[in-house]
Formats: sequence, structure tokens, C-alpha cells
Amino acid sequence: MPWRRILLSFVIAIFIISGFFEAKPPAPHTTALYGAEALYAKAAENTEVATADIEIIANPGADSMIKEHMMKAYKNTSDAHTDSIKIDLGMTEDNELIALHNAVLDRITSGSKTPEELPLEEIAVTFEQNEHYYIEAHLVNGDTKMEEPLIKLLQEYDLLDPKYVSFQSFSKKSLQKLQELAPEIRSTLLYGTDKFDLEDALAADVDAIGIDSGNVTRDIVDKLHQQEKEIHVFFTDERTELVEQQRVIMYGVDGVFTDDIEFTKQVIMQ
Repeated sequence: MPWRRILLSFVIAIFIISGFFEAKPPAPHTTALYGAEALYAKAAENTEVATADIEIIANPGADSMIKEHMMKAYKNTSDAHTDSIKIDLGMTEDNELIALHNAVLDRITSGSKTPEELPLEEIAVTFEQNEHYYIEAHLVNGDTKMEEPLIKLLQEYDLLDPKYVSFQSFSKKSLQKLQELAPEIRSTLLYGTDKFDLEDALAADVDAIGIDSGNVTRDIVDKLHQQEKEIHVFFTDERTELVEQQRVIMYGVDGVFTDDIEFTKQVIMQ
């Protein structure tokens, strides 16, 4: 019957069409990681290769098995022989300085109260002049309250020396206070993610600029270097951090903050 032949032809056509489409490879998806790899490939086209003279700034507690700012985290970081150990400062209600990244303790304890443990002096006593500390200060309720106690504490342990400490902050006001108290210490002005302003950075009276990797371009690196400013890069996206380290190092940045010390060393030595 004609209608049977028509139906059979229709079914055969469906199989042929289905097989045709299945044979085609799926179109690649555009992801954040794919974008970072594309940037890395573009950076690799540069004939200038970065030297191994890049500062490795370690975040204590990079080991996922150890909570950040625990003494064991500092010990592990020290054993890894990095150039600097990053310390984020907090201040207790009674104006005592402690090492803490967050405003509350929920990431390093089971509580969420104001910081009460791990004073900075404990770190200073333990490691003294065996390390270089990259200390991040900030305003306390809008005021420069932690800068003077920090300077006094560093003086007490004979650490107020460019060989042993550097200062960084997202606050110009905080950095200015530190520069007044200790002008010999290197200062780094940090810019939040997507808040980087090249003109502001070029005009800033600081030694280094801290910038999110996503805001780093070869042009920015070159212009900051022309102003004799160092560029220190931090990473906020764990999915792309390792690839982004490769890219910015190829651009010739001066330092990188890292959660994976050994990987960063390998990238630098490539």
C-alpha cells in the first residue's frame, strides 16, 4: 500500500536525521574557567617571560585541613619557605590586636562573637625575626585605632623593619597613619574586586598596589611599573585561581597572594 511505503520512508528519514545530529560534536559552553584559559593563552603569546623574582605571599590556613590563623597554619606556612606571611588584623572590644580575617570567629571557632583569641604578639613571640609579615590593617568603626598599637607591638619585638614587615590596607586613611608612624615600611594600597581605578592607583603615595586578578591587564602592569609601583595580585575565584596565577605572572607582576604555595612556586619556575 502506498501509505505504508510513505510511513516507512518517513521512519527511515527520522533515523537518518537523528544519526546526523548525534554525530556532530556538542558546541562548547562558555564558562568562567574557559574564559580564564583564553586569557592565559593570550598572555602566553608574549615573548617576554617573567623571572622567578616574584614575591610569594602566603595565606595562613591555605591547607584545607587547618583553620585559618591557627598557630599550626602559621607553622605550616613558615615551613613552606614563602617570602611573606599575610596577617589580617582585628581588634577586640578592649582594643587588643589579634590575627583574624573575618569580623567574627565563625570561620575558626564554633562561635560568632567578637574576637578574643590568638593575639598578634603570640605570633610575634613564636616566629620573631624568622619571617616577613605582610600585615593588613583597616579602620575600626571608621577610625584609625589599630595603627598605633600595631607599631608599638612591632617595636616591642624588634620587628619594625622593612626586612620583617610590610603594611597593606583597603583604606588610604589607615595607610597614611601607618606611613606617618613608620615611613620606612613598605605600604600597599588594596583595591576591592571591580573597584580598581588606574588613575587613582598611579597617583597614590604608596609603594605597591594590591589588585584582584580579574582586573589585571598587561597595560595596567606596565603603567604601574612606569610609576615604580609594585603590583601584588590576589584571587577571589577558586575556580580560576590557578590559571589566573599563570596569566598574571606572565604579565610581570611582582607578587601573588596564594592558597597553594607549591603550585605557585612551580608556575614561577616554569
